Amino acid sequence: MVNNSLNIIEQDKEILIIDYGVGNHLSVTKALDYLGYKYKVSNSINDLTEYQSYILPGVGAFSEAMRNLHALEIIDVLKHEVEVNKKPILGICLGMQLLADSSSEGGMNNGLGFIKGTVSKIENPEIKIKVPQVGWNELVERENHQLFKNIDSSASFYFDHSYHFISSDSFTLAKCDYGEKLIVAVKKNNIFGFQFHPEKSNTNGLKLLRNYFNYIGCHYS
Repeated sequence: MVNNSLNIIEQDKEILIIDYGVGNHLSVTKALDYLGYKYKVSNSINDLTEYQSYILPGVGAFSEAMRNLHALEIIDVLKHEVEVNKKPILGICLGMQLLADSSSEGGMNNGLGFIKGTVSKIENPEIKIKVPQVGWNELVERENHQLFKNIDSSASFYFDHSYHFISSDSFTLAKCDYGEKLIVAVKKNNIFGFQFHPEKSNTNGLKLLRNYFNYIGCHYS
């Protein structure tokens, strides 16, 4: 269950954007500014313990991202806050991939292990597709979940990725069709991930972010 204590904590301690050197913070912060949410960008252990929800953005290589997180020495604290204290976390693009157990990008590398699964390169020998997937794509399958409230079933979102998350359907919120059906949104209890960029997906992306923050109980001004 999601930690409902968000309803009683200070509003300026709700959303922490984790800065680990490969994040697309500017586009995320612009979206949060537009939506009216207060947030902080930080990698401080003190902030990890004080704030009540996290956004883990990311662009670039899985291996570099994990090296940076290890160098910051925040992984153990983050795992405790998410898995024990049940604080919500949202991984975006590379941030979603880091939720997995491992990735083959740049050799085999361990991830955060929040959601059972692996990350592999997009490839389909039977169909010629461009890699990375860059641009707009529809969600061909999605769960009937509050996150998609008031978002049309034919809505498109913006993608930019060469690797994809492979996991169980039990953790899958949505898929897109790109040579094959790829998992592009995941959820496990208080842990969420979007392979696409909601912060770059215009009105539908902003609706999705608003739905997410409403779901976990964040306030906005």
